[in-house]
Amino acid sequence: MAPPRPLPCVRMRVWIDLTNSPHVLVMRPVIERLREAGHEVSVTSRDYAQTIALCERLRIAHTPIGHHRGERVAAKAAGLASRSLALVGWARGEARAHGRFDIALGHGSNDVSVAAAALRVPSATMFDYEWAIVQHNLNCRLARAVVVPDAIPPERLARFGARGKLCRYEGLKEDYYLADFEPDAAVVGELGLDRARPIVVVRTPPEVSLYHRFGSELFERVIARLRSAAHEHGVQPVVLPRVDSQRERLSCEPGLIVPNGAIDAQSLISYADLVISAGGTMNREAVALGVPVFSTFAGRLGAVDERLIGEGRLHRLLDADQLDLSLREKPRPPARVRRDPGVLMRLLLSPLIP
Repeated sequence: MAPPRPLPCVRMRVWIDLTNSPHVLVMRPVIERLREAGHEVSVTSRDYAQTIALCERLRIAHTPIGHHRGERVAAKAAGLASRSLALVGWARGEARAHGRFDIALGHGSNDVSVAAAALRVPSATMFDYEWAIVQHNLNCRLARAVVVPDAIPPERLARFGARGKLCRYEGLKEDYYLADFEPDAAVVGELGLDRARPIVVVRTPPEVSLYHRFGSELFERVIARLRSAAHEHGVQPVVLPRVDSQRERLSCEPGLIVPNGAIDAQSLISYADLVISAGGTMNREAVALGVPVFSTFAGRLGAVDERLIGEGRLHRLLDADQLDLSLREKPRPPARVRRDPGVLMRLLLSPLIP
């Protein structure tokens, strides 16, 4: 893979839109490196999951615009139209006050791609799951650069209009944004956990995502199994909900530990004996940190997960009985792979590089 070309030396105005909590984590080191290089960065956010709470915890200055409209397709379409229009209005006001943006960046944000196209601002999009068809049909066609892991075969993205735009990186995106990560034991005390007893971290299904239209009976069986293990073996199940409705329901389940808001999930994962997640990002964080992980994702597997399963670094959970939740000694994690987030920054800014 050829090394990225050097960035132009001129000071740039960069707009980054964050629409979901994992995007805050991915873009955090990109924002830091852009500012260290002397570029001006403006961040917009959407009120969904822990996006705004994570921005505040990580001290990322941002302008909240819009909120998630729900899981129905019609509601999502209305949300895309209204929020994109709001972003256009915000960006025009910023341009009058501070000058036009040179580029707009997002991790799967349809809103910023549409708004940037309306403003004739070049944009770049980034993702690591190729089967979010509606999202990619918009983003890949509107963006000038499509930044993806090299595990995804280019032919899977050609039908979305990504041909000639692909900027591929090695490994997992988590290898890059966790490069400077060191676990903080404070989260263990914050949740009242005992490190002498097994800790199991669970992430709920993405019930409002278009690419995950599946009721998860498996997840319900996993929760029941964890409750039994908490009673019988002293296991400490920490369940991380995505939305308030999930938090309200799970908080009523005896034996489960359900945080009230955004926490240092990466540190929690690093101290866990096992991770069980229906989403993608937390699975791959566990892989990157060397923690055993099972996926309960019910949708079509993406190329990244296919590779991780083939390498034995991720396991697909098909039945709750696969889980061994008895007391056991935590295995020693393998050496971590730490990659330079500057690589992602340069790939995202590639539309500005001659």
